[in-house]
Amino acid sequence: MSDLRVGLLGAGNIGTVHLQSTRGIDGASVVAAADVVPDNRARAEKQGVPRTYEDYTDLLAEEDLDAAIVALPPFLHAEATVAAAEAGCHVFVEKPFARTVEEGQRMLDAAEANDVSLGVDHTIRYQPEVQTLKEQYDAGRIGHVPLASIARINNGPFAAPPARQPVSGWMLDPDATGGGALMDLGVHLFDVLEHFFGELTVEYAHVDASMDLPYEDSALVVVSTEAGTQATVSAGFFQWETPPEITGYFRLEGVADTLRSEDHLPKQFMAHAAKSALENVSKRARGQEPAYFKPTYYYQAHYRALKDFLDAVAAGEEPPVNGAAGLRMVEHVQTAYEMAEGTRAAANAGANVEVTDD
Repeated sequence: MSDLRVGLLGAGNIGTVHLQSTRGIDGASVVAAADVVPDNRARAEKQGVPRTYEDYTDLLAEEDLDAAIVALPPFLHAEATVAAAEAGCHVFVEKPFARTVEEGQRMLDAAEANDVSLGVDHTIRYQPEVQTLKEQYDAGRIGHVPLASIARINNGPFAAPPARQPVSGWMLDPDATGGGALMDLGVHLFDVLEHFFGELTVEYAHVDASMDLPYEDSALVVVSTEAGTQATVSAGFFQWETPPEITGYFRLEGVADTLRSEDHLPKQFMAHAAKSALENVSKRARGQEPAYFKPTYYYQAHYRALKDFLDAVAAGEEPPVNGAAGLRMVEHVQTAYEMAEGTRAAANAGANVEVTDD
């Protein structure tokens, strides 16, 4: 891989994951980071970022970059992506790609006009257990799959015990996020289904708000697929989740057998972390490349998604999860919101955003 100079737009929690991921990607490094929070800038500096900025527009104006990572809140994705594209950067965007289809199209148009690539951090397809299911499905182990179900449930904007973190105001504003559980988690789930079964069509949707959040905290969607599989998609913000364990599943009901993602998870996540860390120490001692983020298990997916994007940029190829794919997932969410009109919480689902060309 040719040396790639990367700018990090947003150095908060997920931005830090991307920063750490670049350490395992040969020929790529974060040369500058921007964040409005002083503590986040200080953390980036401690982790070896040469220069930090309060305003990402200053970073884009002053740095000579090949790529930019947009790890900002969703309401900033469109403007930051357009600005980075106009600065000549290939852009890797955190999910959801955009709050609305209109915003997403602006991002695609900017990338095309400036001849740069867009990638999206859709990570569930990169989780080890999902990759195992993909290998088995592609090998024809269970034959045709008439039915599938996929779910992701967590505590949404609230930190799980023992963490005690304040909730950022934007996380409770549907205009800032683009929606609730379906927008935040559903884009991942739709991406996995498309990855396995091809083009999706939303057939039914219902959203609800049982916890008095300003958007939906539970959603159920039924989709049909190009492969002939009917699938249910469940997303929710109503269950405490304590990392490294994640609450979710993916099941394929084939004519020959059933595949379950749960069957391919570590039995004990802490034991897996300890064993993987020791394996990495041994590899380093022998001069071998460690398995980046393997001890943390789920963070491997962020590393793999970013590596695939940067590898594609270096090779002059289209990223495997590109901006068009990100936009399609937002389209599915918006279709589901429209279909769920009249159900509880539907009135607050989706961003009420006036999109302009400014």
